[in-house]
Amino acid sequence: MLWNPDLETLSREQLTSLQLERLRHTLGRQLERVPVMRERLNAAGVQSAEDLASLDDLRRLPFTHKTDLREHYPFGLFAVPRHEVVRIHASSGTRGKPTVVGYTRGDLGVWSEVMARTLAMAGVTRGMALHNAYGYGLFTGGLGFHMGAELLGCMVVPISGGLSQRQVLILEDLGGQVLCSTPSYALNIAQTLDEQGVGLERLKLEVGIFGAEPWTEQMRDAIERQLGLKAVNVYGLSEIVGPGVSAECIEARNGAHVQEDHFLVEVIDPVTGDVLGPGQEGELVFTTLTKEALPMLRYRTGDISSLDVTPCSCGRTTLRMARVRGRIDDMLIIRGVNRYPSEVERVLLRVPEVAPHYQMIVDRPGAMDELTVLCEAKTTSSSLERHIHHALREATGLSVVVRILPPGGVPRSEGKAVRVIDKRPG
Repeated sequence: MLWNPDLETLSREQLTSLQLERLRHTLGRQLERVPVMRERLNAAGVQSAEDLASLDDLRRLPFTHKTDLREHYPFGLFAVPRHEVVRIHASSGTRGKPTVVGYTRGDLGVWSEVMARTLAMAGVTRGMALHNAYGYGLFTGGLGFHMGAELLGCMVVPISGGLSQRQVLILEDLGGQVLCSTPSYALNIAQTLDEQGVGLERLKLEVGIFGAEPWTEQMRDAIERQLGLKAVNVYGLSEIVGPGVSAECIEARNGAHVQEDHFLVEVIDPVTGDVLGPGQEGELVFTTLTKEALPMLRYRTGDISSLDVTPCSCGRTTLRMARVRGRIDDMLIIRGVNRYPSEVERVLLRVPEVAPHYQMIVDRPGAMDELTVLCEAKTTSSSLERHIHHALREATGLSVVVRILPPGGVPRSEGKAVRVIDKRPG
């Protein structure tokens, strides 16, 4: 279903013209209202919005980094006075001060719009019961899905995360048809269903919309099998808007459509900063085109993906981004070998005897790094540990310590899963 066909099916020429117009407006706001950005832009030779003759000139603009938000914490990059900000969200701040983002009423309208499109892409329609198990509060997930679902006309169940037994009760009693959560928490709900003996025939689940953490096709298969629904991937980040930056369509589920009339996307070489072409994997960079309170120019996300410009069977003309393979700062460098946690996940979830719960622990007990993978076995087998060890070594090139735990042995999360614990000094 197309929520806004006029804008979701624009020709590339029409879309480029709209993007350039909105980019100039965003640039003008930065030059006029954000002194820090004005200095940077002037230093790059950009004095006015009219200096951008085409979208190719975007490359003249400096990058923005997460550290910029922290250095000018909390409101130093805002482009509106405080009295126009009607809501604040923020990151968790687990690696330092949180990144604070603000929204005007106009920003909340845009967010609701892109989230309504996201839900419609997943096949959600007016009147469906939407079980929202994303966390509410400073995290953008819960309220983002909530606003989009209300705009679409769903019956929203704002249950938030946690209390998995209650999740199961509410899913059954209120007839939830759409489940929104992180993929790892969806698996927690599935485990609780099994523990309580609640069969899928007692539920009405049809589709699940999952994001906020990297996940693989193997995990998609596990979620669909255990919850009896179709799983759709959604992508977003609070610095740009929250969830709703891009999402898969239910027809193809082959890359997430970027809402290009609101967000301009590039892929760059994370080392050189050079812009890469379609199909080339690199770091995602986003520029907001309609954001008022906190416009972002060429924001480096740290997420690794690629772009696909080929037509999609759903009829939308927006380009698609591949599933995020990982984050630059989540890459593990172990004995000189670079690997993402998702590479371990792919191997584990191909083993039928292994449950879809795992954790990686990196330590340096002596002179060399050591990687230990914790996983859970569905059945007892003396050869299972050797099999997993061999499969991981073949796939990653690393000799890994494998520890098989009983069901429930791997720590669970009510939100984003903690996949890696790095105990190395420094």
